[in-house]
Amino acid sequence: MTNRLARTLLPQFKAYSLFFALLAVAALAAWAVLTVPAPIVDRMLEADLRKQAGTWRRAVLLHLSSSEDTFVLGDLTERDTEYLSLMPKTSDVYRLNLFEADGTIFWSTRAENIGDRNTKPYFQSTVSKGVVYYKHEEKPATEVDGLMTAVNPDGSIPVREVAEVYSPVMHEGIFIGAIEFYSDITEVRNTFITRVRFSLALISIVTIAAMTVVTIVVFKTNRRTMRQVEERSAKDHEVMANQMQLAREVKLLGELNEWLQSCRSLDELFKMVSEFMSHLLPDAEGSVYVFSNSRDVLDGCVSWNGGSHKDHIHPGECWGLRRGRTYEFGSTEVAFTCEHAEPHDGRPYFCFPILAHGETVGLMHLRARPSRAGDFTSCKQLAQMCAEQISMAIANVRMRDQLHDQSVRDPLTGLYNRRHMTDSLRKLIHASELRGTALSVVAVDVDHFKKFNDNHGHDAGDMVLRAVGSALEKACDGDEVACRPGGEEFTLILPGATPEDAVTRAELLRQQVEEITVRYGEKNLPRITISAGVAHFPRHGLIPQELLRAADDALYAAKAKGRNQICVSSPGDSGGQAEADTLPALPKAG
Repeated sequence: MTNRLARTLLPQFKAYSLFFALLAVAALAAWAVLTVPAPIVDRMLEADLRKQAGTWRRAVLLHLSSSEDTFVLGDLTERDTEYLSLMPKTSDVYRLNLFEADGTIFWSTRAENIGDRNTKPYFQSTVSKGVVYYKHEEKPATEVDGLMTAVNPDGSIPVREVAEVYSPVMHEGIFIGAIEFYSDITEVRNTFITRVRFSLALISIVTIAAMTVVTIVVFKTNRRTMRQVEERSAKDHEVMANQMQLAREVKLLGELNEWLQSCRSLDELFKMVSEFMSHLLPDAEGSVYVFSNSRDVLDGCVSWNGGSHKDHIHPGECWGLRRGRTYEFGSTEVAFTCEHAEPHDGRPYFCFPILAHGETVGLMHLRARPSRAGDFTSCKQLAQMCAEQISMAIANVRMRDQLHDQSVRDPLTGLYNRRHMTDSLRKLIHASELRGTALSVVAVDVDHFKKFNDNHGHDAGDMVLRAVGSALEKACDGDEVACRPGGEEFTLILPGATPEDAVTRAELLRQQVEEITVRYGEKNLPRITISAGVAHFPRHGLIPQELLRAADDALYAAKAKGRNQICVSSPGDSGGQAEADTLPALPKAG
């Protein structure tokens, strides 16, 4: 019974609702027709009269004999007076007043007004500042010059709409006077108001008719059912779109992980990160920073989607790193901008610390793109997963680099070991053959190294080896390679170095080692000297073994001749003991 009554009353309720809605629209339209036109027309007339006043003022000043003398001295010629008197007959102005700078009328179409002074505040605050002043008010018809008006039947005097415009007169930026124009705008105003009311009435009628038709059509259709179907369809589409987007993101994350795990270097890794992130997070500008080996700064590595990164930032410049967790700017009422995000334009952003094996290895910074800031926070979870993928990949690449370094570097001096020396020499010889460039090898040995160990202990000997290794490392530049094959023996590979350059480099190295002072405990160790042998490609050998043997033979010759000197291998003596050429010492550097 209740449901049946509801179904019966519902159409009536809708009909009454429609009826009252149309009444409300009609009332609103009537109100608009009666009240809106006058203010609109008044603004239009004001703009027009302000513009006309400028034209009238220019015409007056143009016809005056001397506008400056006229307003400063109050002098008018007969010709000036004649033109001013005719102006009400040739324009819409019915009265004209000329003011001096202090507001005194020195000429008027009404002679009785001459000598009056305008003391109203607007004259000094507005007109004297060079700004046009406009005033519109109703006045008795008797106030309008030249207007023949009959008295109303009830004995009252008709009123007219009068506009007064004060137009300042300036000379070289100085206010010297003003011209006041009176204009009767009654007929024009009434005409425009009538037209605007007619237009509004027509628009209102059309609008009400359209609303009536639309409402009737809506009532004749099963709007509720359609709305439910549309909402259900929209939800289904949204669910399907979300599922497809999720599947796409999972697929891209899997591909990202696979590609990142196959990277051989950090540069290659960051290129892949840039490519994948532009697809995974299209709504965000991003960048990645990684801690340097010293861990005092983070190096900017890569950016995407129009983002940018600085070369270096300090850990203290990021609130995410300082707080040890993800920092989201824009999610709370009070937030502080990270220094590395400056200059900041207010867009929300994330700072994700990149963690691997419990250690912070870097930072991923994401900021909303200008056109997509509204949906930015929805990507937080996906961005967090990307940061985790990147962190593990960075850790793996660094671990591989560390293991590779351990396999090719000497643990005591940090120089390359014998294995890397042989591989590098083979590659450099092949490159020299292709390009026709020079290549030299310098074999180095610490003189009397056994005495350091016997007299001062193996710790002192290790310090000597590290000092000599550091000198060799500093002597290298570009593709040059410093190695420690073993014991107190060192090797320097100099691609591109001519025989003369190689000898010079070896002698400079000998001098630099000779100047090293190694302090052990509370005393300095004895002076360190080295002997060196130099061999050149292809003069002394065509393969690594021949070149190394030739350099060793020259080294033995330098030791046999007294140590602390440089010898060059003789041509053709790469096999067996060479009678190497001993070189005179060069002048010491500096």
